[in-house]
Amino acid sequence: MLSLLKKLTASAPAAVTPDAPPPAKVDPYMLGLQDAMLSGWFNQENGELFTGFPVTAEDTLLDVGCGDGGNVHYCAMRGAKIIIADIDAAKVEATRQRLSDTPARGVECHVTDCNPLPIADGTASRVVSTEVIEHVDDPAQFLSELVRVGQPGALYLLSVPHPSSEDLQKDIAAPEYFQKPNHIRIISEEQFKQMVGDAGLEVLSHSQYGFYWSMWMLLFWEAKVDFSNPDHPLLDQWASTWQTILNSPRGVQIKHALDAVVAKSQVIIARKPG
Repeated sequence: MLSLLKKLTASAPAAVTPDAPPPAKVDPYMLGLQDAMLSGWFNQENGELFTGFPVTAEDTLLDVGCGDGGNVHYCAMRGAKIIIADIDAAKVEATRQRLSDTPARGVECHVTDCNPLPIADGTASRVVSTEVIEHVDDPAQFLSELVRVGQPGALYLLSVPHPSSEDLQKDIAAPEYFQKPNHIRIISEEQFKQMVGDAGLEVLSHSQYGFYWSMWMLLFWEAKVDFSNPDHPLLDQWASTWQTILNSPRGVQIKHALDAVVAKSQVIIARKPG
């Protein structure tokens, strides 16, 4: 019987099927946004920029080191008054333009090195500074300025790279990645909590996320492409793989398990006493 089946199948003409269209390319940045939302960012249901950090129209929110303005755009859409501060004038202007058609109560912009911040004491009810402390010369001075401009009871959302990811990049990243004005220090979990506590803030939560970005950055250095156009098979295949993982039945569980091992960032939510 087996030999008969072999003969029959061998002599049967091959089925002709139309060429399948190539799978759609996964946008690594949109996938990163999806991954971030699964980690607690940009919660539309309860109005939290990050888990434990609600933002309302009554808030005055200061973002120091605003970057591309993604965080403040979410907060502006909540109707909050927005104050942005960054050393890069181009980023400040781009963020200002990005916020121009939002329902923010107001938008105030500062180009500054934050030493000191040109903002009055007790101004903000919400203070955000993500991926900045690893760049600054004096973290204690920087944090003291953030604390000074916060109202009593203000909430703080602070993040720095997680040492697990930084250690992973050490022998692969371009040398300038760990040179001024980029990352001039690696901050451990205990050091981060100590910094925030020494500045006079009460740490409410400390979490980590970003396995996807840790691996993406590792492959980015190997691909040797431009960050603004990261077109390379290594990066494309990694994004496609991660999207497939997230879409799997236990994808989110797998994501959180990997985030706990190697994380791109660590996040502290803190409160100013008073």
